[in-house]
Amino acid sequence: MRYPILNQYLAGLVQRADASSSLWLDASGRAHGRFFNCTMTSVFQPVRILDSGSLAACEGLARGVSAEDEGLSLWRLLEHAASDDESVELDRLCRMLHAINFFRQADSAHVDLHLNVHGRLLSAVSSNHGFAFRRILDALELPLARIVLQLPATVPQQTWLLNYVADNYRRNGFRFAVTVASAQEGIALVERVRPAIVRVDARLARDWEALARLIDVAGDAGGRVLFHHAERPEALTALHGIAALASWVPLVQGHALDLPRAVLPGVVARAAA
Repeated sequence: MRYPILNQYLAGLVQRADASSSLWLDASGRAHGRFFNCTMTSVFQPVRILDSGSLAACEGLARGVSAEDEGLSLWRLLEHAASDDESVELDRLCRMLHAINFFRQADSAHVDLHLNVHGRLLSAVSSNHGFAFRRILDALELPLARIVLQLPATVPQQTWLLNYVADNYRRNGFRFAVTVASAQEGIALVERVRPAIVRVDARLARDWEALARLIDVAGDAGGRVLFHHAERPEALTALHGIAALASWVPLVQGHALDLPRAVLPGVVARAAA
């Protein structure tokens, strides 16, 4: 175990669910958590370097099982949360679960962890976004520098909020990603908030020249473009065409390459086309 404080924390968790525990371990050592009447845990979808297929990161995703509904997603849980405070509680529980389940695995070495921030959380947290999560990571002595917080897509009216949240995450030591609907929006956000990652839906990757320019603008600023939702082989072919027009290599993620799994993949490169 690379993280002795995390190891001590895991050793103190109960080995099965009971009425008094909000976190526990299953027989394989994977952490589970409870939110209301639902049990949830983590799966991870790889993020790969497009040209080599090498593993760059994994995105943590919540998967839940309850008596009423199996496979309940984080987003559905948040939609049904009764209050902003409960939304914040759920979001922090999921991020903690993902961090524990990620860093307890040996294959997490030298790989980043991407974690979602739900749109409701942008306005639900009154101040100092990222501070509470940073305290958890510090207490477990986990590497904050290896985590990228993925901000949701925003509308122009939320520009001030995105600037405020991004500044808070940066002040707390986090890198962050922005989600954009177009190359033009991505270039504007690179210039304004300097994200580590610009996330673009691969299913909308049609303007090759504009997207190649976004890749270069982000790369020149010290960031990367990540094409997510690459679900079919044709999408990978298009992304290689876009990358051929750019000077920097983008990242890619999707079912065409990997399905989300509880166990992290090895760092060995795989074909990206």
